[in-house]
Amino acid sequence: MSGKGVFMRIADRLAADGGFLFRWRSFVPLVLIPLFVLAMGESSALLAVIGNKGEHILYWIGLAISFLGLAVRWVTVGFVPAGTSGRNTREQRADVLNTTGVYSVVRNPLYVGNFLAMFGLTVVTGVWWLALLLVFAYWVYIERVIAAEEAFLVEKFGKPYLDWCAVTPAFLPTFSKWQPTDAGFSFRTVLKREYNGVLAVLAAFFAYDLLTDLVVRGEPFTEWFDEDWPWIVLLVVGLVVFVTLRTLKKSTRVLHVEGR
Repeated sequence: MSGKGVFMRIADRLAADGGFLFRWRSFVPLVLIPLFVLAMGESSALLAVIGNKGEHILYWIGLAISFLGLAVRWVTVGFVPAGTSGRNTREQRADVLNTTGVYSVVRNPLYVGNFLAMFGLTVVTGVWWLALLLVFAYWVYIERVIAAEEAFLVEKFGKPYLDWCAVTPAFLPTFSKWQPTDAGFSFRTVLKREYNGVLAVLAAFFAYDLLTDLVVRGEPFTEWFDEDWPWIVLLVVGLVVFVTLRTLKKSTRVLHVEGR
């Protein structure tokens, strides 16, 4: 038996694992669902203690954090040219090395946004160990994905990429390093490329609230509906926005911007 796969350099192993995770990264967050299910009982007990008002405050704080994560993605995508910062999962792609705008303060702004979007949901639970597990799991996962991307970018861009890495943090932004971008912000590009996020966040919050109240607490549906109808409204709005933007993207050129 060859030892080639066993005795790879750690960096190479991280990159190899990251290549696999990169291709399947749309589905990786689903492995966290069992953890949220386990946390529901403890979360329900805590939310019962703080009352309906406290529960609603916690939900809105969590939703604000998740939308902050989406906003990070929107700002990032709105300023970059075509061929970068996308949702492609089949292969690494980069026609241009982005070093200005959001990329001047952090090298992986899209992953920062993804983390915040997921972390907001753990805030809603009020379960401290779930938040810690998310931080650990996301770090293990994203470290490998970034390793794969960095190996590709080093080969693609060489020294300019290494020089940028030397002065730009990978994950924790340093806002004092901000460098303005020459490209203007494209709102249509954001609508075209980021329409999935709002529905995903709203659906996750809606599902957690529904399952916690109806399944764990055994709350009657009519009582849940009277108290939490805003979640239904938000979900419907998110669904309408999703369908509208997806239709515009797939069937028209309304959202098309040349060079984006």
